Amino acid sequence: MSKEYITLSQKEVRRLKILHRVMEGEVTQVKASEILGITDRQVRNIIQRLKAEGDKGIVHRNRGRASPHRMATEREDLIAEIVERRYVDFGPTLAAEKLEECEKIRVSNEKLRQIMLAKGLWQRKRRRRKIYRWRERKEYFGEMVQMDGSHHDWLEGRGSKMVLMGYVDDATGRFYGRFYDHEGLFPAMDSLERYIRHSGCPVSLYLDKHSTYKTTRQPDLDELLRGEEAQTQFERAAKELDIEIIHAHSPQAKGRIERAFGTLQDRLVKELRLVGVCTIEEANTFLEEFMPRHNKRFAKMALKQGDLHRRLPMGIKFRDILCIKSKRTIANDYTIRWRGRRFLIDNASLVMRRQKVEVREHLDDQITIKFNRRYLNFHEVFEAKPAKATKAKKVSSEVRKKKGKYIPPPDHPWKRHNPRLHHNYYLERV
Repeated sequence: MSKEYITLSQKEVRRLKILHRVMEGEVTQVKASEILGITDRQVRNIIQRLKAEGDKGIVHRNRGRASPHRMATEREDLIAEIVERRYVDFGPTLAAEKLEECEKIRVSNEKLRQIMLAKGLWQRKRRRRKIYRWRERKEYFGEMVQMDGSHHDWLEGRGSKMVLMGYVDDATGRFYGRFYDHEGLFPAMDSLERYIRHSGCPVSLYLDKHSTYKTTRQPDLDELLRGEEAQTQFERAAKELDIEIIHAHSPQAKGRIERAFGTLQDRLVKELRLVGVCTIEEANTFLEEFMPRHNKRFAKMALKQGDLHRRLPMGIKFRDILCIKSKRTIANDYTIRWRGRRFLIDNASLVMRRQKVEVREHLDDQITIKFNRRYLNFHEVFEAKPAKATKAKKVSSEVRKKKGKYIPPPDHPWKRHNPRLHHNYYLERV
């Protein structure tokens, strides 16, 4: 390998690893072309450049150059303005025909579709439900692994609910799994670490669109600056491990692991009942003994000999990759907020104010804070909540006496002006 310093992207690093295996005779050129998505002729050309130039030969010749066939931005804006004014409800195909016929502007259907999508002038219409065809198995062990979680009453009411996080190799059908109390980010990361320690890093993972593996949010500012789509913490960790993530559009697409779960929900449930398993710990212990017997019974031979699983290089720690990472800003009082908690940095300096730090929450619930490639010392602080003011009841010092019937005195004004009670009234009557 060349000792010259070169900067390679993740895609180029992955391509370089596969091509080195081709040069060493572990993988054929045709198979490498299928994995990399290029033709076998391109594979041979790149290998010739690698032999002549070293690792820098993997770099594309057009890196940093604008395409000479790229349409000018002014022309795209002109086409969009015409379509918006005259062909706003046209589809890309018909609009392209009318542009060439009426406006004397020639543009391909695909290019016009891209322009209309970018300008919000057209959106894809839902098509009929697809009919999925049967897909052949991958040829090499470790080329693609299907991963999913199975929610089932595994203990038949003898214990708490469990989820089986399973991994099925697409080429051989070999199964690996572990029980957890739920299907989420930490169980997915923990099971992936155990699978890698058991078999190695696969080339790709085939997943469904569970919220743990696929997000619907819009990309944040950092992702937009890097030109990336919004990704979950699991996708970010898989990318750092150089594992390609493939999302299935339907349960039928990942039928191998779905059928494996169907078999396990019949056989494994009965096996757990026979040995009297009642807890997750006992189930995981039994699973280590059960999986070799299950694979011996149901696993198949791969179409071609070879294991595409790879071991991680020395120095890479699972703890720093398989965790939750997020950026936070140091407040003016040297505190950092994280999921409703507040942490105060020890021995903070003035330059730390309003600076970005990386907060990591690991699988063991430990939290670390990294700033400029070093870890900070901190402790959690708690805010004292003000006590709610209660209204004191007024207590009278004197005991209230019950009021009796009021009898007006004889000299009351009402009686004083009553002619019947006046002395002269009686004299006149006599």
